[in-house]
Parts: sequence; structure tokens; C-alpha cells
Amino acid sequence: MAVASAADVEPWRNPDHAIVIDAYEMNEIDWPKMLTDKRITGFISKASDGLPESFDCKGEHDGDTVAHCRTMWRKYAVSRELYETRRLLARAHGLLWGTYHLARPGNPVDQANHFLDYAKPQADEMMVLDIEGIDPDKFMSLEDAQVFAGHIRTRTGRYPVLYTNHATAKHIAANRHRYRILSRLPLWYARYKPGIRNVFPLGNWENYALWQFSAAANCNKRRCPYRVKGTFNDIDVNVAPMDRTALTKIWAHGDLVAEKPFHKEKLPPDEMTTASIPRAAAADEPKSLRFKVNAIGSAGLAATAAASMTSAERNGEAGFLITGGMGVVKPAAIKASAGN
Repeated sequence: MAVASAADVEPWRNPDHAIVIDAYEMNEIDWPKMLTDKRITGFISKASDGLPESFDCKGEHDGDTVAHCRTMWRKYAVSRELYETRRLLARAHGLLWGTYHLARPGNPVDQANHFLDYAKPQADEMMVLDIEGIDPDKFMSLEDAQVFAGHIRTRTGRYPVLYTNHATAKHIAANRHRYRILSRLPLWYARYKPGIRNVFPLGNWENYALWQFSAAANCNKRRCPYRVKGTFNDIDVNVAPMDRTALTKIWAHGDLVAEKPFHKEKLPPDEMTTASIPRAAAADEPKSLRFKVNAIGSAGLAATAAASMTSAERNGEAGFLITGGMGVVKPAAIKASAGN
């Protein structure tokens, strides 16, 4: 039987391990009190949620009332203001800053653009794709999540971190030949147990980048793994497998973790995960569409995949940046046939 390491069992009890808080717009925070906890090294805030809303409050709004439309617009505006305020506070007090997109069903390129427009991430800030489960009717499909991650890479030069729970991480790891981008994103791991013996290594992941160990699910007035001053029981608390100095050095991430050999598994051909170009100015914003792509992968193998792209024509020809199955962004000439 394997013996659990100190990092597998309640690592948050070790004062050398950095603590990171994450919150969404409904979490109340008393910042002066929270900042008295000097172990708190970083703060990750929710940014965008699914597809961008269309707030046209003239007449009916997709069957909604004008009054409700205006209420939702005010909520959205206040949420963005709160996001920017928290960002200023966190960075002013020396905290590392990160931001996440809650992934929903719908066009992944549009969601990636929405996230970047909302969060406006700087080069030293962590970007996170939040996948809550594998039901494509409730959450972004894993195939679309790969497109999302590839488009973020195209526009920023960095891949996001993947936030997900144990069941979803295990599924991705077991099918890493299908999810060759997702299975290599640094893992922000959510599991509300005191120990995670024998979980890692998991697929390509040797360890978690962050472990979300405390939330409303396991924190109440009587018992809580880690209480954060100035917050209620619903605040999410995370631990890093390293101290503040080490975490600061790698915080922004951006690279894929190493891909392990497939051994007896069939090595898949390179796959198209996204086809996109960096967005132009708002005045000539390219549109997203779904299509089928036939291309030559980096290994010289033909690859066909459903994908999303943004396109801009010049002299009747469209130029694209292609993210291949190995996560390499490269220019390519492709032929696309429109379709679902």
C-alpha cells in the first residue's frame, strides 16, 4: 500500500503552503479583515459566464420584459464594476490575480472572446477555464473546451488553467488521447476531502496546480477546513503545493504540461482543435461560425474535425491560425466547408 505524502493530506495545515481565495459576484468579503491572513497569496475572481448577453431593451427581449431586461443589464454592469474593484484591491495589496470563465453550452470561440473582453487579463495574471461537468446539455462540451483553450492561446499566446472536479479530471485523463489539449492544461483540482491519496499522478498531471479544498459544501458554522476572516462559509479556499515565492514564479502558467507516452494506446493523429485569427477592431469584428475542417496535421497526417473559427477575407482569401492536436499554433492553408 502506498504511503500518502504530506501534500496528499490536509496540506493547508502546513504554514509554508500558499493559500488562494476564489470568489464570484455573490460572495461578500470584508477586505481589511481578509487581508490580515498573511498566508493568502492570490485571489481568483469569476469573470464571464457563458455566451455574452445581448441587452437590447427595446420592445420584447427574446420573450423577456423590458423591465427585466433592464434589471439584468444593471446586474451585469454592477458585476463588472465589482470585478474591476476587486482586481484593484487585490493587486494594490500585493495579491496575485486570476480570473475564470464559467463555461456553458454554446459557441466556444464566442465564449473565449467574451472572457477576454470581460477579464482583460494581463501577462502576469492567471486565466482559467471552469468546466463543472461532462454533461454537454449543462456545461460546455469537452470538445468545445479544447476549442476555447486553443482560441485563448491564439489571442494571448498562453493556454488557460483548467478548473474541474475529480470525476471530470479522471474522465479527461482516461481519455487523454481524445483531449490532448485539455489533458495537458495545468489542473486546478476541486475536491472537498481532507486527503487525496493515490489520486496523482493522474494522466498527464503529476500534481495539482491548485487544490480547492474548502467551500460551502464542507464548511459550516461548526466545522470548516479553513476559515477566512471577513468572509462567510461559502467562500472557496485553495491550497498550492508550494510556498508563496514558488507560486509567484509560475502563477500565470500558459504552457501545456508534458504529454506522457501512450504506451499500448493507439497514438491519435493530430487533431484540429480550433481555427481562428486574432480579433480585429470592433468596427470590423470577424464573425464566428461552425464548420468542418480538412487539414494536414503537424505529423503529416490528414485531420478532419468540427471546429469554430473567426475569418477575415483579404483579396478573396481567408487567413487562419490553426492550433493542432499537439498545441502548436501555426499558420496553415485550409479548405473549409460550412456546416454544423
